Amino acid sequence: MRFLFANCVLDTDRRELTCGPQPVPLQPQVFDLLVYLIENRERVVSKDDLLAAVWAGRIVSESTLISQISTARKSVGDNGEAQKVIRTIARKGFRFVGKVTEEPSRAQPPAPRPIGRGEPLDAPTLPLPAKPSIAVLPFQNLSGDGEQEYFADGMVEDIITGLSRLRWLFVIARNSSFTYKGRAIDVKQVGRELGVRYVLEGSVRKAANRVRISGQLIDATTGAHLWAERYEATADDIFELQDQMTLSVVGAIAPKLEQAEIERARRKPTQNLDAYDYYLRGMVDFYRRGQDATTAALQLFAKAIELDGDFASAYGMAAWCYVWRAYNGWMLDPVQERAEGIRLARRAVELGRDDAVALARGGYALGFLAGELDSGLAFLERALQLNPNLAATWVLSGLFRNFLGEPDVAIEHLAHAMRLSPLDPTSYHMQAGTGFAHFLAGRFDDACKWAERALREEPNHTPACSVTAAAHALAGRLPQAQRAMAHLRQVHPTLRVTTFPPILFRRPEHLALWREGLRKAGLPE
Repeated sequence: MRFLFANCVLDTDRRELTCGPQPVPLQPQVFDLLVYLIENRERVVSKDDLLAAVWAGRIVSESTLISQISTARKSVGDNGEAQKVIRTIARKGFRFVGKVTEEPSRAQPPAPRPIGRGEPLDAPTLPLPAKPSIAVLPFQNLSGDGEQEYFADGMVEDIITGLSRLRWLFVIARNSSFTYKGRAIDVKQVGRELGVRYVLEGSVRKAANRVRISGQLIDATTGAHLWAERYEATADDIFELQDQMTLSVVGAIAPKLEQAEIERARRKPTQNLDAYDYYLRGMVDFYRRGQDATTAALQLFAKAIELDGDFASAYGMAAWCYVWRAYNGWMLDPVQERAEGIRLARRAVELGRDDAVALARGGYALGFLAGELDSGLAFLERALQLNPNLAATWVLSGLFRNFLGEPDVAIEHLAHAMRLSPLDPTSYHMQAGTGFAHFLAGRFDDACKWAERALREEPNHTPACSVTAAAHALAGRLPQAQRAMAHLRQVHPTLRVTTFPPILFRRPEHLALWREGLRKAGLPE
């Protein structure tokens, strides 16, 4: 059913609120509250009615209820003074007073989904893994300050990381979970799209030195609420709050889990909260990916390191920024920047013996920047042991296996990364890496298909452009190869055949094949 009022449309089937041309993101409780008020608009709804209908009778504080009413008003362009849509009836409750028109919901086409390895375009819903599975959705920032958005996102990413260290649990990667940020969601649909049984959602409020985290765990197969809790402390105890929520989720999913497993999920990345704050801000820029964003991220990671010289993850992410600059031809002084990236990578793996992020990013950087393939592989394998659910590590491991001349293993690792992060907005990395693996294996048609799929996601991705040109050339399709090469040279004008150093290829025949393909496509020496 669609309810039309003022300039808004509330669609109960899609669980979407649109006001004017823009969708309005809502927490599930706020959406349910609006629906209940509209459906009962002929009468005054008491607080007890709302608690029974929206919170299933759970104990909720007066301030929480008032806050949710205020959020509902704001979402439809109303406020506590005007009360043109939602009116407060003193000592009685609330009533929806806006003029409402009802109409059936419009047919909703199935949402497009990314394609995994060998997956057809009309692929069915992802099956549930054999072990418990969960997605942690972006938490709502209730601070009233958009500048605190990075903090709320960072809390969620750390909770995902804590859960993902548990081998018995299948955890969807951050990049896929965050595709739902700012969207009205149906938890059951999220479960189907991501192939998980459980969904965790919540909110973060940070004011002065106080932090409050609220969360609720939902069985996505039934929509049932399994657990809900609120945690509050000073900012100095933020890691303890994260641990408490992580352990509560774990306890709700597997109450008999051994304490040793739980303890393995606990880790403080740094004791310096200012350093942690700079790290979270750096991660925001890191996910934006562009040249300016990468430079900004590098500066913020450097500031985190300045404040805490033992912050392993910050070293790893800073090293990765130099890898990304090298990938895209953004280095202004390649010799100096590669040396700095290698220095940071060495420090990351030295400090981060039990830090999967530091080991994965630092290990890859050592292989890519220094050609230390054996040690880089050892660090990546250690990262996978520490955190088997970290999709980024599976991606890096897959790309690294290409360097080692193991294309079929690379394809397996990249396919696993796609399952851990089926909606990943950076899936073009996985697709391009899969295309490169097929290229090294001599499967040029498959290489083209995967690389071109990556280019549909990111048209200027240098590795995907390179694979497309080289694979078409060796398959005898010179016109397509030349078109791809023309685009590649626009994206990366300084690229040459010799830009790809021999240190990245364990097997000389792979280097020879790669260079032959690029030459035939028209790349200068």
